[in-house]
Amino acid sequence: MEMKNLEKAMDIYAKLVTGEEIKRGGANGNLYDDYYGNAEVYEIVSVILKKLNLNLYEYKESLFLSAGDGNRIFGYTNDELKKVMGLRYNKELYLCYFIIYEILLSFYSDSATYQYKEYIRIEDIMEEVGKALSVFTKEIALYNLEEEETESFRTIALLWDELPASTGEDRSEIRASRAAGYVKLTFNFLIGEKLFVEVNKRYYPTERFQAIVEHYFEEYRGQIYEALSRDRQSGEE
Repeated sequence: MEMKNLEKAMDIYAKLVTGEEIKRGGANGNLYDDYYGNAEVYEIVSVILKKLNLNLYEYKESLFLSAGDGNRIFGYTNDELKKVMGLRYNKELYLCYFIIYEILLSFYSDSATYQYKEYIRIEDIMEEVGKALSVFTKEIALYNLEEEETESFRTIALLWDELPASTGEDRSEIRASRAAGYVKLTFNFLIGEKLFVEVNKRYYPTERFQAIVEHYFEEYRGQIYEALSRDRQSGEE
C-alpha cells in the first residue's frame, strides 16, 4: 500500500464525514477523480466505510455519505432522534417516520419509476398521510390510544386523528393544526440533514435526498411498504 494513496483515501473519508461536497469539477473534484481513478484508493475507502457501517452513494457525479442500518455512532437512536426533534413519545417519533415515508413516496413510487416532483408543500403531505392512515381509523371509537402498542400503525393513525380535548373546539381545525405541526417538524429535521431546502413554503429535495432514496429502493425493495401492507391485512405490528 502506498502512503500517498492512504492519505488520499483518508482525505475522501474526512471530507465526506464532515459534510463537505465531493463532486467532479467541484472544489474537491480531485478527490472524486482519485476515488474512481485509483483502484487502491477506492479499495481503502470501501474498507473504511464498511468497517464503520457507512454507505457511500454516487449521484450525478457527486459522492454522498449515509449511516448504515443500526449505526450507533453516525446514526440516531430513537431517544436521540426524539431529543433532536423535540418529541416526547415513541408514537410521535413513529408518526414522523411515517411522514418521512410519505414524503419519499411523493417523489418516488417504486424502483422502476424515478420520476419525482420539483417540490412539495406541507398540505400535500398532510393529505397523503391522512389518506394512507384512514384505513386504521374507520372505527376510531373502538380503540383506546393509550392501550395500543406504540409501534403499531393503528396507534400512529389514532395519534394523527386524535379527538380534540374540548367539545367546544372545532375538531377539523385542531386536527389540521396538529397535523401541520408534525409535518413541519419533520421537514425541519430533513432540512437539517441536508435532504431538503425550503423556499416560500415549498420544499425542494436535494441531490443528497435523491441519491439516498434511489439507493433505498435498490437495496431494500420497499420493506416499509411491505410492513404496512401486513399490518393492514392482519393487524400485526
